[in-house]
Amino acid sequence: MKAWIVATAAAAALALTGPAVAQQPIVIKFSHVVTPDTPKGKGALKFQELAQKYTNGRVKVEVYPNSSLYKDKEELEALQLGAVQMLAPSLAKFGPIGVKEFEVFDLPFILPDKAALRRVTDGVLGKKLMKMLEPKGIVGLAYWDNGFKGMSANRPLRMPADFRGLKMRIQSSKVLEAQMRALGAIPQVMAFSEVYQALQTGVVDGTENPPSNEYTQKMHEVQKYTVLSDHGYVGYAVITNKKFWDGLPADIRGQLEKAMKEATDYANSIAQKENDDAIEAMKKSGTTQVSTLTAEEKAAWRKALEPVYQEMTGRVGKDIIAEFQKEANAGTH
Repeated sequence: MKAWIVATAAAAALALTGPAVAQQPIVIKFSHVVTPDTPKGKGALKFQELAQKYTNGRVKVEVYPNSSLYKDKEELEALQLGAVQMLAPSLAKFGPIGVKEFEVFDLPFILPDKAALRRVTDGVLGKKLMKMLEPKGIVGLAYWDNGFKGMSANRPLRMPADFRGLKMRIQSSKVLEAQMRALGAIPQVMAFSEVYQALQTGVVDGTENPPSNEYTQKMHEVQKYTVLSDHGYVGYAVITNKKFWDGLPADIRGQLEKAMKEATDYANSIAQKENDDAIEAMKKSGTTQVSTLTAEEKAAWRKALEPVYQEMTGRVGKDIIAEFQKEANAGTH
């Protein structure tokens, strides 16, 4: 009770100071789970710089990388409670809070290329998915790329049979669980920040990641083989707490939207290069053998992974999957 009274008194005292309080910058805590030198890490820093610039210092963005504030399991709850104002979780993360439709992005081989991805994220479906977050107290601001995933382990992964019995780390996603089971592997859900150690100690045998994540987390140092299978895609939704966002002065919100749009263009333009650079660096390191799948091997993966679509229609939604495929393939004839 005493603490409450002290807090109330402090709030009242602040209210009395009036205009002086208005000069305090609005603080946005932006938490994420990867290193600052990844596409997402660099995008967050670019947003920090532009937000400061466009609001003339009225907004201060504090970036907390590498799970330094919250692990990936905790961060969404922290955002919903208002303990942090901005996150960029991977698209797979919304299933556990009840927006399972986002898991459509995890379906194996659903995206033929980056152009297909842009058609989806910039199109009707991209906006519709973001709207689904609002009842959860979340506003979706942008889609940020990382890239297409590879698989790594301490044995070569060329054919589906090579996965048999391997404990493969995944992020929390029923689609990714089904994917690993379809390949004959044992899916293990684990926080991103714990993966390196789990690979090093043999708690898990392998994992899937875009090259920039594998390289910046040094996973390539404890995985003998990496195959650039492009079987799936990792992207992020930059999100904010709805109450916080709606409560901002309109002019400030407008400047932050401008900063976010430019930070998004920047993050997405560097994602491909970051991944290409990571592949080269991993090849040079000599600690992991990097390869790509032949057409025959890729066809075998596709065939093994086909049942995942059937299995996930009830969860993700048949219509969402069909709409996604239609938008993704709109540019192909």
